[in-house]
Amino acid sequence: MASPVTSTATTADERRSLPGTVVRALWSPQTWRATSHVVTGAVVGLVSFVVVLTLLVLTVVLLPTLIGAAIALLSLLVLGRVFTAIQRSRFEAFLDVSIPREPAAAPRERFGRRILHELRDRSTWRQLGYHLFAGVFGLVAAVVVIGVWSAGLALAPAIGYAASVAGIGVDASAGLTAAGVVLLVVAPWVARALAAVDATVGRALLGADPAEELTRRVASLAASRDSTVDAADAERRRIERDLHDGAQQRLTSLAVNLGVARTNLTDAPEPAREAIAQAHDEAKQALVELRDLVRGMHPAVLDDRGLDAALSGIAARSPVPVRLDVKVSERAAPEVEAVAYFVVSEALTNAVAHAGATGIEVTIERHRDRLRVRVTDDGRGGADAGRGTGLHGLDGRVRSVDGTLHVDSPAGGPTTVTAEMPCEL
Repeated sequence: MASPVTSTATTADERRSLPGTVVRALWSPQTWRATSHVVTGAVVGLVSFVVVLTLLVLTVVLLPTLIGAAIALLSLLVLGRVFTAIQRSRFEAFLDVSIPREPAAAPRERFGRRILHELRDRSTWRQLGYHLFAGVFGLVAAVVVIGVWSAGLALAPAIGYAASVAGIGVDASAGLTAAGVVLLVVAPWVARALAAVDATVGRALLGADPAEELTRRVASLAASRDSTVDAADAERRRIERDLHDGAQQRLTSLAVNLGVARTNLTDAPEPAREAIAQAHDEAKQALVELRDLVRGMHPAVLDDRGLDAALSGIAARSPVPVRLDVKVSERAAPEVEAVAYFVVSEALTNAVAHAGATGIEVTIERHRDRLRVRVTDDGRGGADAGRGTGLHGLDGRVRSVDGTLHVDSPAGGPTTVTAEMPCEL
């Protein structure tokens, strides 16, 4: 039962506040900012309308004389941008409406190419269209707003004129006063409505085209992705070089020194000889693991001789027989080759360590602009990329070059890992 009472009270409050809202609208900052926007829009719009229309006509008329047409067209593009900046500033100053600007052309782009880009850009012609619209709409809107305000201010005191000036009827003056009050009440909302219409059209014509903005965003993300992939590849190469030139050399020196000590210190106590022998074996094992790690990150032979030679090396070192078939007539991008190598290396490691495979088949083919990598083993199967295993990281690595990874691994096997990637980024 409480809800209807509350609703009725709220409605009554709204009704009581309605006169106050109407009166406050007369001196509301929003009202006078909207009125100022409409009035200034008539001035700016009329100037831009005349200039843009004149230059458009001159461009067409002077078309047989290429130099004159080019000068008129260049002036149109430059002044169009100037008027666009002025209109955007007007929207932001009076209506607090921020219209996003389209990205600027590349600074290294040649002047002629930039002009052609401006002519092909749809936003250029949308902005010129707004300037033609603003000349007509701005003038009409300003006449309406100024007329409503002026008529309201002139007619509202009419009943006072009747009292001070002889010959004016009270009834007629009362009617004029009522009409003036109505016009004053309506004027703020007329100004706001016309300003809102102008803002809607301004956003649509002066702002960046959503489709073009999406295209630019996709291009920006693609460039960012490419730079990230390049940076990651460069970092892997740096780590590989540091390991090869630093830690690997130190381990080699350590293994050699321990080998010399193991050979020469024959008269040392038995516990000391056993400790030296164990340290020597551990150093050699660590050196082998480090070499495998460096080779698995990015082997130098991959850059020098391509996927066939690089994969032949890891196939030869595999404890499980590997049948390798590489059908690549033309090399792919270095980043793509690195991912393909990583896919095969990781798939071989998983097949040996987890699947209990006795045979593995690796096939790499290039179909037009796509590189397809397929690794099949006869192991126990059951691999799932969604369980957070190494296949999950493999999927992320393939996606970094706009590729796809598919794992088919039923229980009992076989397991097939297929990666497909673009040959060029």
